[in-house]
Amino acid sequence: MFETLSDRLNQTFGKLGRSARLTEKDIDDAMRDVRRALLEADVNFKVTKDFVTAVKERAQGEEVMASLTPGQSVIAIVNEELQRILGEEQVPLTYPTKGPQILMMVGLQGAGKTTHAAKIALHLRKQGRNPLLVAADVQRPAAVKQLQTLGKQVDIPVYDEGTDNTPVNITKNALKFAEQRGLNPIIIDTAGRLQIDEPLMQELVDIKGNVNPTEILLVADAMTGQEAVGVAETFHDRLGVTGLILTKMDGDARGGAALSIRSVTGVPIKFIGTGEKMDALEPFYPDRLAGRILGMGDVLSLIERAQEQTTEEDAERLQERMMKGQFDLEDFLNQLQSIKKMGPLSQLIEMIPGIGQQMRQANAQISDDAYKQIEAIIYSMTPWERRNPEKISHSRRRRIAAGAGVERQEVGRMLQQFKQMQEMMGQFGRMGKSGKGKKGKKGRRGMMQMPDLPFDF
Repeated sequence: MFETLSDRLNQTFGKLGRSARLTEKDIDDAMRDVRRALLEADVNFKVTKDFVTAVKERAQGEEVMASLTPGQSVIAIVNEELQRILGEEQVPLTYPTKGPQILMMVGLQGAGKTTHAAKIALHLRKQGRNPLLVAADVQRPAAVKQLQTLGKQVDIPVYDEGTDNTPVNITKNALKFAEQRGLNPIIIDTAGRLQIDEPLMQELVDIKGNVNPTEILLVADAMTGQEAVGVAETFHDRLGVTGLILTKMDGDARGGAALSIRSVTGVPIKFIGTGEKMDALEPFYPDRLAGRILGMGDVLSLIERAQEQTTEEDAERLQERMMKGQFDLEDFLNQLQSIKKMGPLSQLIEMIPGIGQQMRQANAQISDDAYKQIEAIIYSMTPWERRNPEKISHSRRRRIAAGAGVERQEVGRMLQQFKQMQEMMGQFGRMGKSGKGKKGKKGRRGMMQMPDLPFDF
């Protein structure tokens, strides 16, 4: 979402980095470019003004002006100020000291409220919780059916009474249902509208007054730009919103809402939706998003995604095979499958420091189709060939190529690149045996899931 803003900021800071000494004119020119980049990214005007003023004042300080690396000092200041307007630190969900945790999902129709109710439920179930989804949107019959379908998809119970009862009665009955069955947390999907109106707001106020929710989470579409900020202000004024969920953060919008909404409303962003899959939900970390915007990547999130796709036992088994030089195409295929589950390849690339910007500058197109040819070639092999790729003869390559629908040269090229990967793995294994580059269990789990790929995607 922030690719254009990230590229513009990096161009500006690149100019500063080439200066051995900064002048006030250098800083003025850079801040003018930053202001323009933020406004073009649809960041709120007041937020932009305050941000640029704060950076400029700090950048003109004696410590920066006399620094041996003034460009890097300015980037550090920008990073800190970005984190400040984004909220500085991650704000987790609130857990009550007694009684059930009740999450009330609110927002306009089409923002992804029902889907993200199910995503939150899945996220909490992974933490060992036992959630219940409540279908309290009686305005749109399809919403009840949608929540039922999503509940089945993620194997989480859904309480509903169709559309004949009132939302207040449905939520009251849902609380009794949850208490009887030991279900906690309770996630209430409420009605939305295409635009804010008084009947909608009063319905939500009535639900809040009767169930006393632990959290009121506003689901806002990040692609709506400044409209999302206005929506957040209105909902917060009437309901006292405690957290925000920004959806469609994997889209191609300019991203200004994410940079504005926390500063304008004072309400913390708690989660971001990063895709259509049910596990495409991430806790919001201001420092990580600031790093992505400034082209510093987000390695921590990348490692966390990797760790979700493997067990400690699998990681240790793979490490042992690597150290013994036994890493084969069966292992590689399993790794490819795991990486695909981590999210779109273009999204993963953006998390690696500097790589995303380099790919865009080279006009390189990144697509998940990049996996398909490699998978087709490996699937066309016999189990013996996958375990012994170095023994695949020319006649076998012709048969594999025919089965995969590619030229024989493509099979040879893939095998040669895999050989290079094996050599890298062997070097890594020897380093492990010698005690160099030793990782703790948590780090190893992330490392095992993301081997460097020499393949030309």
